Amino acid sequence: MSGIGRMGRGISAWVVVLSLAGPGLASATMNHQKKAKELGFPATNCMYCHVDKLPRKEASTLNDRGSWLKSEKEKRSSKEVDVTWLKDHEKK
Repeated sequence: MSGIGRMGRGISAWVVVLSLAGPGLASATMNHQKKAKELGFPATNCMYCHVDKLPRKEASTLNDRGSWLKSEKEKRSSKEVDVTWLKDHEKK
């Protein structure tokens, strides 16, 4: 097989990996929003926890609620945010 053929297969493999990874990252955020709604919180969009309407992972700014959740994640030594913690934020 020529170098160009191998390179083409390598590029194709990376395209598949990146296309599968992208939706997974975005759906985690949507899952948080969905779960918050199910728990009765008015999480109608990303701005419930972020400043930006469409935050990007590498460049997002958290609002007070999002910053609080992030600090709780660190306090609790958790791998990810648990939206059930929002009940504690609403009490403060």
